[in-house]
Amino acid sequence: MQWSSVSGTVAAAPRMAPDPAIAPIPADPRLFPNGQVDPFLPQYSDPAVDLFVDLNEAQTGRFMVGVAVNSDAGLMGQILLDEQNFDWTRYPRSLDEIANGRAWRGAGQRFRLEAAPGTVVQRYLASFQEPYLWDTPVSLGLSGSFYDRRFLDWDEQRLGGRISLGYQWTENDLSAAIAYRGENVNIRNPSVIGLPELDEVVGDNALHGFRFTVANDTRDNPFLATEGHYVEASVEQVIGSFVYPRVLLDMRQYGLVTERPDHSGRHVLSFGTQLGFSGNDTPIYDRFFAGGFSTLRGFDFRGASPVKSGVQVGGDFMWVNTLEYLFPLTADDMMHGVAFVDFGTVEENVTINDFRVAPGFGLRITVPAMGPMPIALDFAWPISHADFDDLQVFSFNIGLQR
Repeated sequence: MQWSSVSGTVAAAPRMAPDPAIAPIPADPRLFPNGQVDPFLPQYSDPAVDLFVDLNEAQTGRFMVGVAVNSDAGLMGQILLDEQNFDWTRYPRSLDEIANGRAWRGAGQRFRLEAAPGTVVQRYLASFQEPYLWDTPVSLGLSGSFYDRRFLDWDEQRLGGRISLGYQWTENDLSAAIAYRGENVNIRNPSVIGLPELDEVVGDNALHGFRFTVANDTRDNPFLATEGHYVEASVEQVIGSFVYPRVLLDMRQYGLVTERPDHSGRHVLSFGTQLGFSGNDTPIYDRFFAGGFSTLRGFDFRGASPVKSGVQVGGDFMWVNTLEYLFPLTADDMMHGVAFVDFGTVEENVTINDFRVAPGFGLRITVPAMGPMPIALDFAWPISHADFDDLQVFSFNIGLQR
């Protein structure tokens, strides 16, 4: 569907000839992939103007089959059905509506079905979001999920759901949400018998969490950001088989150092920090762990965490940081190099006894046919670590979606 040469008067104003000195308004390619928005009238004291708009409708749904592999979770497949213009009330009234794609579409709701079977992790998810509940800035989110993972010291299975209400202040890139999560957490096949932290959770555990989150996101790209920042703070109270509070703070800042005249070839300096606190009654399956490509590189997955009787038991305090410099290696920006240092710790209590530091370097390879997330290959060498840590020089994340 294409709209062309669409003009409309926002407020009553005298007709005037276009001013050739006024430059076109740059069009956001996500909204106007092949179009342009031009002012029809020159600027004057009244802020209302006529606009001449030429645009194409973008595709709202996608079906993808892919595979991913990384050093934390092994090999995973993915089957994904995602619709960004869903309408749960528009059921098909004829076969023709199914064939031409009009069924279940048109209300701007978001619906997602995902199946991700893997060698170590399995995840299945169904989610629905109404971004403008009753035509207000309030959003409603509903989801159900099944998760199964074989950890080093136990097998974990989670079955549950989540409901959330959010509000977004678009002009400030600010959002807030309240959410409830309910899960049954099943722990089985413990590696050690007689360790209290493991013995108390074996079997089924009820989890009911009530969370409040505030976030501010000004990044130019969520996968390979070059400017802006991301800040998220959350407080959660959990009840059920165990009762404990959780506080999380995630902050990331991206600074553009230099670029080519055409805005390509960007050099970016970034810093990120994660700070977490959890109550003394936190069970082992909900404690903090560090180590792996997503937290502290240079360590195996969860390999930079407190250990008891040979079991990684995690901690109630987490502080992990990353300082990274990203620079282009090819003229087309498909390959970047990174130099970084990861540092921080996870402790059983709010203290710092085993501080970890691991500098390194890596590659980021972006292949258009493989989706927006780049391939990440990293090498890191811990220069400060605990004696019981599990070290790993090479970490990676490779994903493919079609």
